[in-house]
Parts: sequence; structure tokens; C-alpha cells
Amino acid sequence: MCRHHPHLHRRAALALLAGAPFLAACKAEAKGPEDIRWNRETCEICGMIISDPAYAAEVRGGPDMRLAKFDDIGDAVHWLELQPWKAEPAVEFWVRNADTAADWMDARTSYYRGGVVSPMDYGYAAIPGWEPGAVDFAAMVAAVLEKGLSSRCLPLEGETG
Repeated sequence: MCRHHPHLHRRAALALLAGAPFLAACKAEAKGPEDIRWNRETCEICGMIISDPAYAAEVRGGPDMRLAKFDDIGDAVHWLELQPWKAEPAVEFWVRNADTAADWMDARTSYYRGGVVSPMDYGYAAIPGWEPGAVDFAAMVAAVLEKGLSSRCLPLEGETG
């Protein structure tokens, strides 16, 4: 405490307490997808740089509704499968529209074009509507899980985020 200004620390503490509600209001809302800093952020499961917007995915969930970002829908599927909260209704799963490489879509209601060259070789690209040869979310997830984790990213067994 300062000898010359004994109330300085008290005033500072009161000012911080008074401003706390405003600081809390500035915190990002834990809902929905967030922008990815292309070529700067890394995939949650494989650690590779996320560089292709057409294949990016995000999952938000868990007790703190933390957001995880991925370079390929297949990595997101495998990572979510390892989470103990994977089936909770509050879990959000987002994919980029491969046709625009700009729009976020709900992964569970999107369709998937197969046979594409995706960053981690899972071979799926998210599209907003059905087209000949496209599959729904459940079929894509089943195929990705059957294929197994890409050889480009093999996490430790039981690793969770």
C-alpha cells in the first residue's frame, strides 16, 4: 500500500469490480462456429496447419463448450468419437461448404460428396444439398470410422481434448 495514497489500492479494486460485468460481456459467446485463421491455426487431432477452407470443420462441446478446429471432416469425426460427451445434445458440429469454401453449415444436416482429395485423405467434402452420389452425415461418419484414422495423424490411444 502506498503511504502517500492509502486509498489507491482500494479505488483500483473497486474500479475493477465495477468493470467486471462489462469485461464478461466482451467474452466470446460459446456457441456456433468461429473464424479460422487460415495457415496459422492447427488441427486439433493431427496438428497440421489448417489451410484449405473447403474442408475445414469445427466441433464445440464438453463441459465448457470448447471449440476444436480441424483441417478435414474425417479428423473431426475421429476426434469427436474419442470424447466422453460426444452424444450430448448440446454438441455442435460445423463444416465448411466445399462449393463456396466460405459458408459454415451444420454437419449433421449436410450432405457429403465422396471421392474428393481432402487434406487428410478421408475423401469427403460437405455440400448443402443432395446431389447424385452424395451421402448423408450418418453414412459419411460410418465410412470414415470404418476407414480408420489417417496414417498422417495417429494420436495416442484414448487421447481426448
